[in-house]
Amino acid sequence: MPDTKPSCFDRPYAAFLFDMDGTILSSLLAAERVWGAWAKRQGLDVEAFLPTMHGSRGVDTIARLNLPGIDPVKEAAAITEAEIEDVEGVFALPGAARFLKALPADRWAIVTSSPLRLAHKRLEAAGLPVPQTMVTSEDVEIGKPNPQCYILGAERMGFSPSDCLVFEDVQAGILAGEGAGADVVVITATQHHDIETPHPTLHSYEDVALRIFNDGKISLSR
Repeated sequence: MPDTKPSCFDRPYAAFLFDMDGTILSSLLAAERVWGAWAKRQGLDVEAFLPTMHGSRGVDTIARLNLPGIDPVKEAAAITEAEIEDVEGVFALPGAARFLKALPADRWAIVTSSPLRLAHKRLEAAGLPVPQTMVTSEDVEIGKPNPQCYILGAERMGFSPSDCLVFEDVQAGILAGEGAGADVVVITATQHHDIETPHPTLHSYEDVALRIFNDGKISLSR
């Protein structure tokens, strides 16, 4: 039976909501250096731990571990400072800079699990524009996969999440976008393995074109 779910391509949207790490830029090397060193200090299996920390707020990642004597808020703050100091190897994904700069300024936002200072540092390192609207880890009480962040991102721009397209790369973010009621497209540029998802996928922003309508709405086309 053919898939009857509407495609995100050629559908006009009020706005685009982008995750940051792994979606418009790669910070994988820097993040895994910092988090790997932290995990090693805690006596964790670093190889097993690292895949679990992507897409979530640092404080949530640490809290899930239930480590004795560890304050998740304090540890997450220290890790953030280390990540701000280490942006070596952070780079924009292919075509991302051109794509973001072509979008109307009031029609896109970044919704990230990173703290604001770290987000600004990584965007600067990658040579990407800072949007008018950002939602960061400090703006929500519960991080991804909770949909609160994407609901807030849409609301700050004056739109309903159902009129927005979410760009994500990991399961926690995909679930957050789905929970908000938005359409989702999955960016696979930084994936080492094929991701199983019912959503459309894009390997690169060079593989897609942007259309801007007279009423301000925007759409993707292949």
